[in-house]
Amino acid sequence: MIRMLSASAAVAAASLLLAPAAPSPAAVTTADPPSGKITISVATVNGSGCRPGTAAVSVAPDNTAFTVTYSEYLAQAGGSSRPTDFRKNCQIALRVKVPQGFTYAIARADYRGFASLNRAATGTQKAGYYFQGFPETYRKTHTFPGPRSGNWQVSDQVEVGALVYAPCGAERNFNINTELQTATRNGAADPVSFMAMDSTDGSINTVYHFAWKRCSIQP
Repeated sequence: MIRMLSASAAVAAASLLLAPAAPSPAAVTTADPPSGKITISVATVNGSGCRPGTAAVSVAPDNTAFTVTYSEYLAQAGGSSRPTDFRKNCQIALRVKVPQGFTYAIARADYRGFASLNRAATGTQKAGYYFQGFPETYRKTHTFPGPRSGNWQVSDQVEVGALVYAPCGAERNFNINTELQTATRNGAADPVSFMAMDSTDGSINTVYHFAWKRCSIQP
């Protein structure tokens, strides 16, 4: 619907156009997921748990979340494991492009994997994320005592008041840091135990759920 500007609104609009510096966009209202296209690509990937080419990302069709899938992400200890095998990490920088007029935060992250831990072993999963140019905004650690053998899953929920949104109108990479550790009580004398967060067929992945806001221009 087209609306006629009042005289005062027209003056305000003209003032914005003549201002020496561009106004800063700001997120002001929560919103449903945008209907426009969202693209996410891997800018850089580093770490012992995700060699280049072993991490993939995809966006949910309804724009509510995106997934990251790893194909070589496993930490192990005990038996014939090498000393460096007990800890694996991955740092991914993602280029996220969302429809104009929207910005996003991460409201929840679901991590899944498989663990085989003997009685003397412990597995640890760590994760954090932040926007480029900002300090790390979220960090969580989960510990899994042995014995256990099977799938594991944890969900990290961010309180509404603690959500951190990407700056409106600015392209900032979204950085994800994850880590897996496996420790045994008696070192090589214990059988091999491992924590994994990988999948060759995409059946095991990490899901990051969006929270959306609309952006408006503020002087």
